Amino acid sequence: MEIIQTKIKDLLIIKPKVFEDARGYFTEAYNEKQFAERGINITFCQDNRSKSSYGVIRGLHYQLNPASQTKLVSVIVGKVYDVAVDLRRNSPTFGQWVGVELSDANHLQFLIPQGFAHGFSVLSDTAIFSYKCDNFYAPQLDRGIMYNDPALGIDWQVPTEKQLISEKDLRHPILNDAEINF
Repeated sequence: MEIIQTKIKDLLIIKPKVFEDARGYFTEAYNEKQFAERGINITFCQDNRSKSSYGVIRGLHYQLNPASQTKLVSVIVGKVYDVAVDLRRNSPTFGQWVGVELSDANHLQFLIPQGFAHGFSVLSDTAIFSYKCDNFYAPQLDRGIMYNDPALGIDWQVPTEKQLISEKDLRHPILNDAEINF
């Protein structure tokens, strides 16, 4: 397993070892011991999956404290553009974001710590997306930021006319108006 540091502290790309041959491939999706050996000590308690079609944008989502979530995300089928936005007010990178392409071909994972908003766009016909979380879903603390906030300037890599966004995600405030307690 290789850990790749992004431009934002604590926001990591994980590149697992993949063993491929004529039959297909094998990889460990998560190994607590290997993470701990690299100083990443997280206890995951909930796994989620979503299936989406091309052009779907989900996000930007987060949960307030005390239910903030660290997420280890990956793609089982397809390809997405995954984005994390730093919401930690005292961070020198507050309001900055990192995007990474995750796919069933590159096997990359994105480790998104507590204090970040998260979202993704689907770049393939279909994508099955996996989330490991270190805190349970708490609907009363569920929040979001508008996916197309001009201050963030995220290029979701999907033409505007092809974007599919839920009604809930269309109602999120921009970052400057969002409720944040990190």
